[in-house]
Order: sequence, then structure tokens, then C-alpha cells
Amino acid sequence: MAERLPVAVLGANGRMGSEAVKAVTAAPDMELVAALGRSDSLESIVDAGARYVVDLTVPDSTEANVRFAVEHGLHAVVGTTGWTAERLESLRSLLAGNPGVGVLIAPNFALGSVLASAFAAKAARYFESVEIIELHHPDKVDAPSGTAVRTAQLVAASRAGAGVAPSPDATQTALDGARGADVDGVRVHSVRLRGLVAHQEVLLGGPGEQLTIRHDSFDRASFMPGVLLGLRSVAAHPGLTVGLDGYLDLGL
Repeated sequence: MAERLPVAVLGANGRMGSEAVKAVTAAPDMELVAALGRSDSLESIVDAGARYVVDLTVPDSTEANVRFAVEHGLHAVVGTTGWTAERLESLRSLLAGNPGVGVLIAPNFALGSVLASAFAAKAARYFESVEIIELHHPDKVDAPSGTAVRTAQLVAASRAGAGVAPSPDATQTALDGARGADVDGVRVHSVRLRGLVAHQEVLLGGPGEQLTIRHDSFDRASFMPGVLLGLRSVAAHPGLTVGLDGYLDLGL
């Protein structure tokens, strides 16, 4: 039998973290060696013999957690938001000095969501208009969601590469926020509503038609296959990968 992957989960007491603890514990090829809460020392990860880290904490602590992992030669799978372009560049520099270490930062681990974003990016070059609506529970601390930002970036890059003009918009006056956030020229609208988990619609419009690409996560268990996929793949992808699609052979 192959050696099981020794995994530490950071943010183990949170909604996502507690699901990750259950998923790693149930995976036959993994061993949960540490489950850390907010006040636990990162040194305990090393003491426990972890070689893989799942970070599902909060934006204020994720960068320090991942840098600690890289500096100690641990592969990291990260679902925490708050990774600005500057933070990503700093992490790339750190990884350059630690060859062989892999880090995956995934705005969304739901495989259906990753596929929906890829499909939207592929389709967006064929439509005159595109906008994104993301809907989440009201306890979410960031808006737009990391998934929506990532989707908008992929859509914008696809349209730019195809030479598509910006979406038409004749708005001259609007209340603040009425047209949503502007992410690389793509409008993104955020809804926060009790009862929701994680949902996203990409609306694509052309003369006489509309295409809607929607994904729904009804339970956080939907994210766990992606977390496990990330853990099984990260060592084979040294350096920084942003987006779980980097580990999928989409061939679109």
C-alpha cells in the first residue's frame, strides 16, 4: 500500500475547515496529523509530521500561514481569499527560493463551479454582453466572492484575446453600487441572503438570445472533492498555481 499523505488542516473549527477534517479523515490515501484552530501554534504542524497543509482560515492570517508552510518545505492547498496581486507576487518570489514546493490557491474547490467558470470564459467571446451575479450567505466577509473575481478575470481575458468590445452600457446616472463592481471591465453583482451557501450566474447576451451558466453549491461538502484533488496533485505542480482549473485537463 502506498504511503498515506500526512495532512494538516488550518481553520479546522470553521465551516469549511470542519468539512475538510472529515474529508481528509475519510480519505484512504491520507492521514490527518494536525487540525489547528485560531490560537494553535503553526510549529505544531511540523511537530506532527505534516507534509501537506490545507489553509481554510481568514484573509488576515492566510499569507503568514502559507509562507510558514513554504519555508518549511510543506505543500499548501489554500481556499482562503484575500490574495492580492502583490501578495501573489511575493509568494512567487518565496517559492522561487524553495524549489519543489507546490502551492495551490483556489477561489473555489467545487468542481462544477470550476467547470462553469471555464465554460463561461469560452462562451464569452461569442456574446456582446456579459455580467456576473454571485449569491452567498450573509456571513461571508468579502464581496465580490473570490470565485466571481476569478470568473470575471477569465472572461475578460478571453474577450480581450478575441478582440471583443466592452459590453455595451448606456448608463449615465446611477446610485453607488447599482451597476455592481467592475472587475477588468466585467460587471459583478453580489447578493448576501440567509439560506444561501454559494451560487453564481454568468449572464451572456446577444441579439435575440441569452445564455445563463449557473452553478449552485447547496452544502460545503461540495467543495471537498476539489480539496482532496488539490492535495493529491499539488506536489506534482511545484511553484504557484491559481485556480483548481490548473490541475484539470479541460482542453476547451
